[in-house]
Amino acid sequence: MSRTTPPRRVDIAAVFPELAPLARRTVRLHPRLGAPGVRDSSVGGPLLWPADEPWPVCEGPHPEEGDDELPVSPVDVRLRRALYARMSAGHRLDDQERAALDATYEGHAWGREPNALLPVAQLYARDIPGLPCPDGADLLQVLWCPLEHEPEELPAARLVWRSAAEVGAVLPAPPEPAHLSNHGDYVPEPCVLHPEVVTEYPAPGELEPGLAERIEDWCVRELTGADPRYQQEYQFRAYYSFELSVAPGWKAGGWGPWGFRDPWVMRCGACESVMSPLLTISSGQLDGSGWDPVEDRDAEEDLGVKIGRSYSMQLYHCPQSFEHPHLEVMQ
Repeated sequence: MSRTTPPRRVDIAAVFPELAPLARRTVRLHPRLGAPGVRDSSVGGPLLWPADEPWPVCEGPHPEEGDDELPVSPVDVRLRRALYARMSAGHRLDDQERAALDATYEGHAWGREPNALLPVAQLYARDIPGLPCPDGADLLQVLWCPLEHEPEELPAARLVWRSAAEVGAVLPAPPEPAHLSNHGDYVPEPCVLHPEVVTEYPAPGELEPGLAERIEDWCVRELTGADPRYQQEYQFRAYYSFELSVAPGWKAGGWGPWGFRDPWVMRCGACESVMSPLLTISSGQLDGSGWDPVEDRDAEEDLGVKIGRSYSMQLYHCPQSFEHPHLEVMQ
C-alpha cells in the first residue's frame, strides 16, 4: 500500500514568495512493520552484506562498571516487547511472566569486547529519489551501536555506501551486539518502506527573523478556526512550524526538524563545508498532525526507536566527499 501525505491547507510559498527558493524535496520513508528482505529498502531489516566482509563493530568508549543502568541483550529486548504486546492485547501476566519481564531490566556486566553494530536502515537509490551516493554506488546502509555516546548521548552511527550488483554471497547470520542500552530504545523493528516525495520549507528558526514573524502573524490572522486541532493564538503562531514547513517522521534529505534547540550551521570537520541533511531517524511516524498519511489515520505502531525524549536524530553528510565523517545531532 502506498502512503499519501494530505495536501497542505495553503500553498505558503504563494503567499510568501521568499520561501520559494528555499523549497526542498524530501523523501518520507513511511516505515511500517513488516518482513523486508536483503534486496529491499527497509528500517531494521536485514542488510545486503557481503559474506566475506567483516561485520562492523564499535570500539567505544562505552559506559564503565558502576553506571546506574547495566546493559541488556537483544534477547532481553525481544522478550520484553513480546510481553508488553501481550499485555496491550489484554493478556494479564502471571507470576512467572511478570518475573521474566522484570528480569529483562536487570542487565548484565559490561564486557571489554567490541560491540557489534545493529542495522538501522537500508536505502536503495532506486527507491529513494535523489539519494546521494558515491559514483558506482546505489545502496546506503546505516548501522549503529545501540548505546549512548558522547557528546550528543546518541547511538554511534556508521554509514556504508556500496554497489548492490557487486555483492555476491550474503552474510547469512550477522553477529548481534552484546550490549544494548537498558531501556532498549535503539532496536528498530523490521519495517518495509513506502517512500513518498514531498516539498518542505525551513523551520522557523532557519528563516530570517522578520520573515518568520510575518508568517506567524499571517497564520493567526488567516487560519484561526480553520483547523480544529489548533484552538488558541499561540497554537496558530506555530501552525507554520507544525503543518506547513518540515515533515515529521523518518525521511531522507529535506530540512532539519529543529524544535527544542536553536539551529546552527553544520560544518564538516574535515573541510569546513556546510553539511547536508541525509537521514532523519524519528521516535515515531505518526504525530496526529496534518502530515499523517490518509491511509494511517487510525494506525498505531511502535517501531522500537526512541531518541531522547521522543525527539529525532539527524545524520548530515559532507557534499564534498563521502569519505568525510558524518555528523549526528538530536533535534
